[in-house]
Amino acid sequence: MGLTIGVDIGGTKIAAGVVDEDGNILSTHKVPTPGTPDAIVDAIASAVDGARAGHEIVGVGIGAAGYVNRQRSTVYFAPNIDWRQEPLKEKVEQRVGLPVVVENDANAAAWGEYRFGAGKGHRNVICITLGTGLGGGIIIGNKLRRGHFGVAAEFGHIRMVPDGLLCGCGSQGCWEQYASGRALVRYAKQRANATPERAEFLLGLGDGTPEGIEGKHISMAARQGDPVAVDSYRELARWAGAGLADLASLFDPSAFIVGGGLSDEGELVLDPIRKSYRRWLVGGNWRPVADVIAAQLGNKAGLVGAADLARQPDPIM
Repeated sequence: MGLTIGVDIGGTKIAAGVVDEDGNILSTHKVPTPGTPDAIVDAIASAVDGARAGHEIVGVGIGAAGYVNRQRSTVYFAPNIDWRQEPLKEKVEQRVGLPVVVENDANAAAWGEYRFGAGKGHRNVICITLGTGLGGGIIIGNKLRRGHFGVAAEFGHIRMVPDGLLCGCGSQGCWEQYASGRALVRYAKQRANATPERAEFLLGLGDGTPEGIEGKHISMAARQGDPVAVDSYRELARWAGAGLADLASLFDPSAFIVGGGLSDEGELVLDPIRKSYRRWLVGGNWRPVADVIAAQLGNKAGLVGAADLARQPDPIM
């Protein structure tokens, strides 16, 4: 046990933080995210060295966006970094001289929420992150369930619509194409283009055209009652809730924790998700229904979760 460092690899910055056993972040250090795999290893080491100054550290946990093997050592594949069978644990350990574990970033965030955030007091929770894409994590019986090969809980790539929209993963009809930040913007642009008179306030927040609509505009407009913005959130919630109903049939959790950037909108997004979830839940009028709650740790969840997972001596199944 003791102090560990969690590392969160973002698109523009890499953040490292010293975390104690209660989930408190004691110090942080951030560096820009470079563009090549080798440079990213250097940047991770630099962030760790900057954060560890003045602290006795026992291990490092890295949250990486990608498929990580069961041994928490190798990134099989990362969609946004040119990692293919990347031995990230070995490379970082050589640079920082500390034990390192590598974890999928959504798993790390789910573990952080379970241990120190909205999941405290629950044994069985499913976490989803509604951000640019859609990720998630599975905690059943107080354990992070990673699957035989380590790549479970890639919820965003469950096929919701056969032969549906093309996804960045190469498949079609993936859940994240219908319930994510990208999907929300697409809904708003389509509706504003079809009925611009219903999107007057929303269009005014951008450049006056549907193409100029951004996620932040949709949030602001929805809070002012803009019909197109409100309808766009409802459409996203319809798909999000339907997906949760499917996950309930698989895992039967006591709670769903909704994180990611869209969860920052609170009841604007959570209330319609709950309604859609109840609508599509099989036997919903006759069975216990899991809570749908907002994540509490915000963008700290992945860093805190990765740091805590570094205290686990063996892979958590």
